[in-house]
Amino acid sequence: MEMMKFSTKAAGAAAFALALLGGTSAFAQTAVADATVAFLMPDQGSTRYEEHDHPGFVAEMKKLCASCKVLYQNADADIAKQQQQFNSAITQGAKVIVLDPVDSAAAASLVQLAQSQGVKVIAYDRPIPKGKADFYVSFDNKAIGKAIAESLVQHLKAQNVPTDGGGILQINGSPTDAAAGLIKDGIHEGLANGGYKTLAEFDTPNWQPANAQQWAGGQITRFGKQIVGVVAANDGTGGGAIAAFKAAGVDPVPPVTGNDATIAALQLIIAGDQYNT
Repeated sequence: MEMMKFSTKAAGAAAFALALLGGTSAFAQTAVADATVAFLMPDQGSTRYEEHDHPGFVAEMKKLCASCKVLYQNADADIAKQQQQFNSAITQGAKVIVLDPVDSAAAASLVQLAQSQGVKVIAYDRPIPKGKADFYVSFDNKAIGKAIAESLVQHLKAQNVPTDGGGILQINGSPTDAAAGLIKDGIHEGLANGGYKTLAEFDTPNWQPANAQQWAGGQITRFGKQIVGVVAANDGTGGGAIAAFKAAGVDPVPPVTGNDATIAALQLIIAGDQYNT
């Protein structure tokens, strides 16, 4: 299911890229042969970009335009680095840039720069609220967050975990990621009527698992056995929380959610340390 989500989104981005190049007909596809498209991803804290999104997009572009060139770069959570990569893509002749921004607000100026030079921009995965990209390809981030939260609540109730005396930790994504904000809103909605209080929540800088682990470790010291579950916005932050419980000697680890179906998360689920993804 999660793998299909990635491939479908990559296919959508590739199709829009070809449309923006003018390749919606056989004649037009011939006209855009050898065109360059840039695929710029935000970080390596989430392994999905290297494992799924990048190869998925390249594969779809090959199907649609075998002679088109794909420029791939990952900014590794560095705003300045992504700006340099964006400028380089334009210099190398990219006619369409598929952008998953490190900082959704800062990316507005990149959109404006590209369009001033006749380069089209597709906002991928993360919206660019202050920039008018030519297309936005994603999924319903708020619904994802709500589903994550509701799944944990349903599991806790099925396990007859009492709603009084304990609560949930909420680990959100990066504060510079507009999509993470939507996921957070969905989590709030999913927890609202669940009956379990939120002990504390955290916006994880750059989605880095190490940041989530450090914060979770502090909350384990603070709340101890009061923690009955963790709503984590993705597998990296969930894995960070699990590592914190392990380091603190907590056994069993409370149920921890995830999102993205990374290989590491699937292994944690098989081992019984992560609840879902």
